[in-house]
Amino acid sequence: MDRAHSVAADTIADDPRPYRVYLAWFGPGLVKVGITAEERGSARLLEQGAVCFSWLGTGPLMAARRTEELLRAALGVPDRIPYVEKRAVRARLPGAAGERAAEVTELHRRAVALGGWPESLTPAPCQPVDYVEVFGLGDLPAAVGAVSELVAGGAVGGRLVAAAGPDLHLETGAGSVVVLDTRLMTGWDLVPVGGEEVTVPVRQFRAPPAVQSGLF
Repeated sequence: MDRAHSVAADTIADDPRPYRVYLAWFGPGLVKVGITAEERGSARLLEQGAVCFSWLGTGPLMAARRTEELLRAALGVPDRIPYVEKRAVRARLPGAAGERAAEVTELHRRAVALGGWPESLTPAPCQPVDYVEVFGLGDLPAAVGAVSELVAGGAVGGRLVAAAGPDLHLETGAGSVVVLDTRLMTGWDLVPVGGEEVTVPVRQFRAPPAVQSGLF
C-alpha cells in the first residue's frame, strides 16, 4: 500500500472527508481505538480482524484524531495492537455475542463521559457489531500457532476454516489449526500441494495477559 497518503501514518492533515472514531475488540483484554474514513464503512475493521466493534463518533479528520488521542491519554487505550497478540487471544473468545461486546460497551460508556471532546465530532450511540460468524470463528478449534516464515521447499497445506483480517486459519491433517498471515506470501509463487501438512517454521502461541494494562 502507498503510505504517502496513509491516515494511519499521519502523512495527511487536510483530508476534507468525514472520519469515524471506533472502538475495536479482538479478544479478552484487547481493545483499541482508531479512525477510518466514513466512506469506507467497516472495511477497516474487517482488515484488522476486529471480532467486535462500535462507532464512537463522526467528524473532520483532525477532530477524529484529537478524540483518538483523548481516549489514549485518559483511558489508556492503545491505537495499535500487534497481530501476534490478536492471533493468540482468538483461542479463548467468549461464546456469547453479549460477552464479546461487554468490554466495548463499558469503554464506550466511559469514553462518552469524558470532557474535552471536539465540538465538531458528533457522538454515536454504542451499537456493537460482531464479526465472529463473518470470519468463521464460531465453534472453531483453537489454533496452536502461526507460521513464522515461508522457506524454499516448504509447504503449508490444510483446509481453510476461518479468515480474520490477513490471517487464514488452516486445519491440518493432524487435526490442529495453524494460522497463516497472508502478508508473508508476498514474493512467493503459489503451487498446488498434496496433503494437509505444514513443513515451514511455526511459532507456538502463548496466551497474552488476561487484562489489558490501563483499560479498566
